[in-house]
Amino acid sequence: MRIEEENEMSRTIALEVAYNGAPFAGFARQAESHVKTVQGELEQALELLYRREVKTVCAGRTDAGVHARGQVVSFDVSDAEWERKTPRSLQRSLNALVDEGIAIASVAERPYGFSARFDAQWREYHYHICAQSARPVLVMPLVWHLGGMDLDVEAMGRAARRFVGEHDFKSFCMASSAHLIEADGRSTCRNVIACEVYPEILVGTPVITVRVVGNAFLHSMVRTMVGTLVEVGRGRRDPAWIDEVLAARDRSAAGQNAPAAGLTFWRVGYEPYAPEK
Repeated sequence: MRIEEENEMSRTIALEVAYNGAPFAGFARQAESHVKTVQGELEQALELLYRREVKTVCAGRTDAGVHARGQVVSFDVSDAEWERKTPRSLQRSLNALVDEGIAIASVAERPYGFSARFDAQWREYHYHICAQSARPVLVMPLVWHLGGMDLDVEAMGRAARRFVGEHDFKSFCMASSAHLIEADGRSTCRNVIACEVYPEILVGTPVITVRVVGNAFLHSMVRTMVGTLVEVGRGRRDPAWIDEVLAARDRSAAGQNAPAAGLTFWRVGYEPYAPEK
């Protein structure tokens, strides 16, 4: 068999990946080799296993400090490479090679040409807020600790519902990113399928969760949505204020950008959206 034939890409593999975002400068690889990223760790491990450069695609890029529970990463291999490493052995090898902040939850073959990014129909994020006075030491790396602040969860929920539907979310996008998007002739409109706010218990700690599902998201969109909802929860703004912020199409009209630590990329879907059971 010729080397060209052996290395001809013919299969697509998808990884389900979880990671603690704290030690990483985001998901996407950086030009500087010393900067630790999730994609850089994965591709370095794949290069060792396949003895060639392997380019990966993710379902959704996460910023520095943002976590993931159900990120999906795809890449192509040849028939020969597929036969040499079963999904189970590839999963074991990757988990042994990547940074301890990353876990490969599953490995599966997808139809050739599958793209973790472009074939995704929706993405779901969860943001956790802890409003209790005491430091939530067991979940501190996963929450935004507001330290004894009273939040009106019901008002936040009413405000969150105003995000649902297709809107121009320019007010909720980092200004520099919004400028680049518009300079390229692209739209800052996105479709939010679901947005709700509810209390739950995380490792014994009471938290307020903001759950957002959408077809796609702008840079820092979810974190700015959360920061804006907190303004409503604190009683500084009425839930109807969300409509004004959307209409403004100006980042300065919205609330603060909530800290990265509270945000988790929860899951991604490749079929029409259905709530998680």
